Amino acid sequence: MDLENNTNDQLTSQLKDAVGAAINVISAIKKEISNVIVGQNNMIDKMIIGIISDGHILLEGVPGLAKTLAVKTLASTVDAEFKRIQFTPDLLPADIIGTEIYEMKSSTFIAKKGPIFANIILADEINRAPAKVQSALLEAMEEHQITIGNETYRLDKIFLVLATQNPIEQEGTYPLPEAQVDRFMLKVMIDYPTHLEERDIIKQMTTKSTKVSNKITTIETIEKLRLLSSQIYMEDRLIEYIVNILNATRTPEKYKLNKDLIEHGASPRAGIYLTKGSKAYALMQGRNFVIPDDIKAIAHEVLRHRIALSYEAQSENITSDMIIDDILANIIVP
Repeated sequence: MDLENNTNDQLTSQLKDAVGAAINVISAIKKEISNVIVGQNNMIDKMIIGIISDGHILLEGVPGLAKTLAVKTLASTVDAEFKRIQFTPDLLPADIIGTEIYEMKSSTFIAKKGPIFANIILADEINRAPAKVQSALLEAMEEHQITIGNETYRLDKIFLVLATQNPIEQEGTYPLPEAQVDRFMLKVMIDYPTHLEERDIIKQMTTKSTKVSNKITTIETIEKLRLLSSQIYMEDRLIEYIVNILNATRTPEKYKLNKDLIEHGASPRAGIYLTKGSKAYALMQGRNFVIPDDIKAIAHEVLRHRIALSYEAQSENITSDMIIDDILANIIVP
């Protein structure tokens, strides 16, 4: 028994040391991004959680809130291949995944790989492309592979899609299919900067010198962060807490919530992402274990695009965030 306790203590000590080293890397990334992006701390934190948790991210906000710049800046801090795809109404699936071309010398068809073959993908204004183009991302986002012709190609281990969309324009936009929305781990809503932040933005963006971020970490380090995040301890009662939250989105009447506001609740994928995301959040706070506040901290970003509102909720201007607030307030915290 003493030997077992000593071994457990040693493993816990090693995990604490690894968490401390991880915090240094994460802090360096955030500091480098803050050299370019003023404010938007929630967006930056959630993007880092996405990278650590191997989850794709959908950023939604009105034009001019630095969504595209933030993704580019984050990508530039990692020594990885980055590609930007501008989604437009005339875009074709082959423009994303690639196609087969005929080579006259060998009299054979060869695969010409598209921009999706990179580590970090910026899908800019994703809702400007039709559904068939958006769906071209499905296989890549879920299975980390692409099929061109009769051949299937594996994507790199580190593969992350960060998509942006504009919520205020209707003309020339196409709503994302529900199947694709569910593949995004987080949906992050970008808000306007504060008074002081906007003043700093104006000063920074109207000077002659443009600040740029430097590469400060590698793909290998990101892989280590992912492995470390998976080792963060979560008690069974917290997993039960997550399951209760999911059930409340599906059968709200059992939790004394209004069942008429939700058309359908969150998928099982939401529970996986709540678990992975809360572990990553705990890691970012310098802890090797999860607490209920870690789950609450990412609940809105994980659930808001997985709860379909009823007509009644929409007519009363009730948002999914309001419903999530009610769920978190009614579910007993372990």
